[in-house]
Amino acid sequence: MAKPGAWVDLGLTLPIFLVYHLAVVFLGVQNATDVVTGFLLGISAGDKTKYLLATLAIGVIFAGTFALAGRGQAFKPSKFVQIMVEGTVYAVAMAFVANMVVGSIFAGPSSIREEGRFVGFIMSLGAGFYEELTYRFLLFGVGSYVMRTLLFAKGTLRGSIMSWAWAVVAAAMFSGMHYIGSMGDDFELKSFVFRWVLGMVLTIIFVFRGFAAAVWAHAFYDVWVMVF
Repeated sequence: MAKPGAWVDLGLTLPIFLVYHLAVVFLGVQNATDVVTGFLLGISAGDKTKYLLATLAIGVIFAGTFALAGRGQAFKPSKFVQIMVEGTVYAVAMAFVANMVVGSIFAGPSSIREEGRFVGFIMSLGAGFYEELTYRFLLFGVGSYVMRTLLFAKGTLRGSIMSWAWAVVAAAMFSGMHYIGSMGDDFELKSFVFRWVLGMVLTIIFVFRGFAAAVWAHAFYDVWVMVF
């Protein structure tokens, strides 16, 4: 199964992006790495109707761009079914690997779980999209590319070793993020290591299967933890 192209890969995350943004404005909470909701509310002067219209406009623009750049591939129903099934399989694998390495633990922010299942579901989608964008694509992907470029290590064994060493650091930063802020959990070494292992599994998914697969896997795993 071939890894999808960049535009198709991004297009396959559009349903998660839209559902999250169309619902989160009514919840009073948002993902810590979400920079779009606040911006849209700002330009909408706090008017939720204008916010929803702006969100839908972004969706239409993105959909048009993805359809043109991806030659329509991103919006074939079979592609969405495939990525949803793939994400489910990876979510189960994440739980299995993390439990095998660390032991079973309930690794979802307690403050979100207490808000109810609908809030947990929407926040799971936000975590899937924005945390993968922040920690896998930007921090790990772009970060490792810049590092290998500056140190003239692209396409070398040294560059590969550097990338995976950076993946370990990025996964640790991803784990540590869950203990920061008003909604952060109390720090425990076991839960930190558990989330670090999850971060490494998501990095492997991102490298070999792409951004969309990592987003759907992360979102489905969080839905399982925080909703079911």
